[in-house]
Amino acid sequence: MKFEKTHSDLSSAARCGVMHTDHGDIRTPIFMPVGTVGSVKGVYHKDLKDDVQAEIILGNTYHLYLRPGLGILREAGGLHRFESWDRPILTDSGGFQVFSLSPIRKLTPEGCTFQSHIDGSRHTFTPENNVDTQRIIGADICMALDECCPGDAVHAYARKSLNLTKSWLERFAKRFRETEPLYGYSQCFFPIVQGCVYPDLRKEAVDHAVQFDADGYAIGGLAVGEPTEKMYEMLELVCPLLPEDRPRYLMGVGTPANILEGIARGVDMFDCVMPTRNGRNGMLFTWNGIMNMRNEKWKDDFSPLDPDGTSFVDHTYTKAYLRHLFISGEMFAAMIASEHNLAFYLDLVRQARAHIEAGDFAAWKDAAVAKLTQRL
Repeated sequence: MKFEKTHSDLSSAARCGVMHTDHGDIRTPIFMPVGTVGSVKGVYHKDLKDDVQAEIILGNTYHLYLRPGLGILREAGGLHRFESWDRPILTDSGGFQVFSLSPIRKLTPEGCTFQSHIDGSRHTFTPENNVDTQRIIGADICMALDECCPGDAVHAYARKSLNLTKSWLERFAKRFRETEPLYGYSQCFFPIVQGCVYPDLRKEAVDHAVQFDADGYAIGGLAVGEPTEKMYEMLELVCPLLPEDRPRYLMGVGTPANILEGIARGVDMFDCVMPTRNGRNGMLFTWNGIMNMRNEKWKDDFSPLDPDGTSFVDHTYTKAYLRHLFISGEMFAAMIASEHNLAFYLDLVRQARAHIEAGDFAAWKDAAVAKLTQRL
């Protein structure tokens, strides 16, 4: 993979670029819809391409490893063929899922032993077999195995956690460079910069990660319980320390405001389940603010979902109709809301790119954040 920076904003650290992969180009800043088990919940692939205009989606190593399993994925020829998606895919190593399974997992220097949330069976991820797993899945971009440290961890725990992540990264990188892709196209990996909310640990993590001269770098362990201001503080610290000519990926973040503030601090890539998860529960993100579609106030509102939106969904269905579907328990409600929110998020980063190129990103961002955080 090759990253080409194309524009920089003069009044912030925001920048535009292009990531070139064997499955296509990705324009940054970019938001990546989450397709945990091989699907973005409730959205057809055709709509992801044509209406949402997704340039890359995610899969999750932990979930795909458990189901459908590596044998099926290998026989299918990798995740791209298995799910009929011909654009780039990124896979998380499963570190965050293991973090969320804290009652049923055990961390050791060798790796992580955990119980399946499906049937309780025991499994172990090591840096080495995690590489092998992601080779079989076949993502264009693979994440190094790490421990996701809680956002409220004390310094001593964060130090121990970072030491483990650094050790695993060394083994992951070695295995990755000793092995080859399985399906005739290239793969790359990103180290994950951890360190909780402690500047000394974050700096140490960056110094260690950049030694591997990777194709890009992820920033993990944020939006996991720490105050939002701390997240922004860590981004302001970490981004300038990472190589200028490589993409920076903030994992698992977040709200539209979080994304714009992350872009302003130099982040290029984002993912989050919020557009689809919140959409399934009736929350819509729009250019005028946030709507709860179950509210009585939308009962006889026949205006478009988002008059300022660019997706066909915004102008095809009315607020009254979508509320009716939610109140009636119709699955179509979740499908409309999920696609709307994903289209909005992709439009958000497209608009950000346009304003970075125009040179007025910072002023536009401040005005946009004020509107996007309103409750309608």
